[in-house]
Amino acid sequence: MRTRWILALVMGLLLTACSSDDGASDGRITLRFQSLAWQQESVDANKELVREWNAAHPDVRVEYVQGSWDSVHDQLLTSFEGGEAPDIIHDASDDLADFAYGGYLADLSELLPARLKSDIPERSWETATFGGRVYGVPFLQEPRVLIANAEWLGESGVRVPTPEDPWTWEEFRSIAKELSGGGKYGVAWPLKEPVSATLNLSLSTGGQMFHRGADGKVTVRFDAADEVVPRTVHDGVNTDGSASSVTLGMGGSDTLPGFFGGKYAMVPLGFSYRQQIVQQAPKGFDWQVLPAPAGADGLTQGVSPQTLSVAEDSPHKKEAAEFIGFLLRPKNMVRLALGDWMLPTGTEALKDPALHTTEDDWATGTALAAQLRSAPAQSVRGYPEWKDKVATPAFQEYYSGAIDLDELRRRLVEDGNLVLARYQR
Repeated sequence: MRTRWILALVMGLLLTACSSDDGASDGRITLRFQSLAWQQESVDANKELVREWNAAHPDVRVEYVQGSWDSVHDQLLTSFEGGEAPDIIHDASDDLADFAYGGYLADLSELLPARLKSDIPERSWETATFGGRVYGVPFLQEPRVLIANAEWLGESGVRVPTPEDPWTWEEFRSIAKELSGGGKYGVAWPLKEPVSATLNLSLSTGGQMFHRGADGKVTVRFDAADEVVPRTVHDGVNTDGSASSVTLGMGGSDTLPGFFGGKYAMVPLGFSYRQQIVQQAPKGFDWQVLPAPAGADGLTQGVSPQTLSVAEDSPHKKEAAEFIGFLLRPKNMVRLALGDWMLPTGTEALKDPALHTTEDDWATGTALAAQLRSAPAQSVRGYPEWKDKVATPAFQEYYSGAIDLDELRRRLVEDGNLVLARYQR
């Protein structure tokens, strides 16, 4: 009797779930959209766009589901394997490779509107393309910039860089030393998670780290071009005394009190941190956005744009792609960018006057958009494990002075290639 009751309950739940998923009860389709928006302006923009869609599409209702950047990879993996993934998935492009190759995401190549496909540059599409198939729509991105104490820089008399005439890495190191002394530092590097920052900035010097052979397999190399950014950080902390060792274990937000308090002249941060600075800076605090230093490849920088994908198991891929097309119309993309204090990938959206103002230095960031490229790790299978088990501890120890450059190279290359090999058999 108990067994029969359990079976009946399970069948009832399954039928209810199927009815809800298919929209069979009232003919209406319901799509679940999991958003990772977290800043209030961004959450409000996403929810308002969902309301606008629902008002205009009574037969295809979108349900907003709040996710979290802190746990998204494991949460998505569990939901994929359990057959409970949301239809529309908000993530970052450097998190997509394993999901794409694992068959969890739908190929969007033939589902997206032609307008959207032509509006986003090829360099952005490359961040979400794996094996020739598109598994996500890159829509928001941010360069890493230098947030500087404008008063401090002005009083020092150093040359202030612009996107047209940036500092070189050598010049940046020299100026950081010049701005230091008396218990103050020219720069604070918040490198609690050091890998993506290091690899992305290293594109400016010609660094690549990951190299794909003729057989399609990826291996790690650590060449001279890859050394420039790590050595700049290491030497600032351990040789020049121009960079604080304390901030190496911090996240970006953790450095802001010291920045506001006059302890650091500059902090390398993502462009979106401007919102926190506007909200938290003491009255009268004068700050400005500077481009990151340039190397042999100029201001080229790696980015991992935020993406929108569709679950392979979704029974309504066409409708999900239509919602993505609506969400990323140029005016809507601008609304999302302003809400997140980031840059849109769309060519038309980038032309919007709101993104070219001097207020909050929007124009400085927008001037860097054309220099943004696919982050080196985008298509590397096994990158999350390489980053967590090999690269993160190796970079942390090198930056703190616990190991030298040769040991850093050995770990990244020898230990790293052992990890990647398991994913390429």
